[in-house]
Amino acid sequence: MAGNRNYHDQVIVDNQIKLRELQKQLPKFCAEFFRGVEPTTSSRTRIAYCYDLIVFFNYIKSSNPEMTNVPVVDYPIELLDKITATDIEEYLEYLRYYVTEDGKEHTNGERGIMRKLACLRTLYRYFYKKESIKTNPASIVDMPKIHEKEIVRLDADEVSVLLDQVELGDKLTKSQQKFHDKTKTRDMAILTLLLGTGMRVSECVGIDINDIDFKNSGIKIRRKGGNETVIYFGEEVENALLDYLEERKLIVPQDGHENALFLSLQKRRIGVRAVENLVKKYSSLVTNLKKITPHKLRSTYGTALYKETGDIYLVADILGHKDVNTTKKHYAAIEDERRRKARNAVKLRKD
Repeated sequence: MAGNRNYHDQVIVDNQIKLRELQKQLPKFCAEFFRGVEPTTSSRTRIAYCYDLIVFFNYIKSSNPEMTNVPVVDYPIELLDKITATDIEEYLEYLRYYVTEDGKEHTNGERGIMRKLACLRTLYRYFYKKESIKTNPASIVDMPKIHEKEIVRLDADEVSVLLDQVELGDKLTKSQQKFHDKTKTRDMAILTLLLGTGMRVSECVGIDINDIDFKNSGIKIRRKGGNETVIYFGEEVENALLDYLEERKLIVPQDGHENALFLSLQKRRIGVRAVENLVKKYSSLVTNLKKITPHKLRSTYGTALYKETGDIYLVADILGHKDVNTTKKHYAAIEDERRRKARNAVKLRKD
């Protein structure tokens, strides 16, 4: 990690480098678009735009005979005016299943198609607003209808069994058990923290030791949009963190990772993928447990908090949802349960 840059600032730098590399696969005029949207988007969003636009312009190359022999980087901005709403609809249909030059098959569901259309809309809106193009066909193509999935969450018994497996590890393979003694205190702290605060994995791995304030039971984290906030933890989380910090004192981290709270076996700051893998590993040991991801641990916390407080705005604030409607959508099933319970609350006549 360069200089004294913290985890989150380093991620932004790494993403900026990646963005520049990806842009080499796009028409030159896209560079202006990425500069224009930088103030209103995160580096992760711009990388997602890059990937989606690479798919789009490669589709144009393969489907438009006029552009087949022209390198994508040399596509002129005038090309956008030649594309019709029907062309975009055909592109969205193509996204459901296609094979790239390397022979890999790709599929997109409703959400993937929606994201790629949203990217095109942003591109067209930017250049249309700048009067660099005369048409905006993307704006008149309908977004696909999204069918909401059931929110998967753990009940109290499942949470207990999951944490028992982290502690015991008796169902792990022999090769996994070799590492279990070295990592179980750390893994217990990570899972207890995720289940006990509802924070995102990216927020969890970015925590530095001095971000924790045991006096006030708070942790300073950086939200997805870049804002810093303090979230508070209970006694179980505190105990798990204190246990891990005793072990953490004995570890000498690699250069640049001295401040990181959670370390990998390589003594570097643990990454998002590693946390996803450890959640997958332990949840696979629990019989009949649903397919669990870190995000489902977040949903588990949000569900429990809403059941306890009944305050959707508090849940939205603690989870870091910018729009309370996102929270309402996630916990609509619980609201329905509360309404059912209320059916006998009002008595019209005394017995």
